[in-house]
Amino acid sequence: MQILTVNIGRPEPNPYQRSDTTGIGKRPAADRVEVRAPGPRRGGLGSGLVGDHIGDRAHHGGDDQAVYAYAREDLDNWADRLGRDLPNGSFGENLTTREIDVNAAVLGEIWRVGGELELRVTVPRIPCATFRGFMGEPGWLKTFTADAPPGSYFAVVTPGSVGAGDPITVCHRPAHGVTIATAFRAMTTDRPLLREVAAAGDDLSDELRARVAAYRP
Repeated sequence: MQILTVNIGRPEPNPYQRSDTTGIGKRPAADRVEVRAPGPRRGGLGSGLVGDHIGDRAHHGGDDQAVYAYAREDLDNWADRLGRDLPNGSFGENLTTREIDVNAAVLGEIWRVGGELELRVTVPRIPCATFRGFMGEPGWLKTFTADAPPGSYFAVVTPGSVGAGDPITVCHRPAHGVTIATAFRAMTTDRPLLREVAAAGDDLSDELRARVAAYRP
């Protein structure tokens, strides 16, 4: 289980949303990248990775979306299905991983990456208009949501640096068993699953906690 590449987005014009710029077009960094908690979504630093740009601060970034990871295996499946090359960073992920099922990660799970960096699983990635426009595939949001390999966002527990080749160790996995894949379906296509998501308790992010509280069968 390891990091294949660490991907950084530079500010580019965003023709797909009202925000002026986007950092979704991420490319592998040549050197190690420092990672720290970015603070609140509004008024904070945006991304958890130093040098990574987030344009839409109203909906992205902040402590619960400090780092986004996506599996190379899932990118390969999409590349075969779409008939196009998908280099690391193609889905706007900060960390492209190998040999770990990101979607099976449990809410509140802790990853140690390399020697000191520790990340906590928080919420799945929910596809947005910028992602749809960036991919340029007809019906992309519906297709991505139906297939449900969302990847995971992380909060920074212990800051540190990350680089290509760093090993990933799962050093804590909560017993409740609520996975990123389950949370994604509950937030998109199967709202009754929010009753199962509630079992995550203290491991719920503020966003998921609000959705669970608002759910009415």
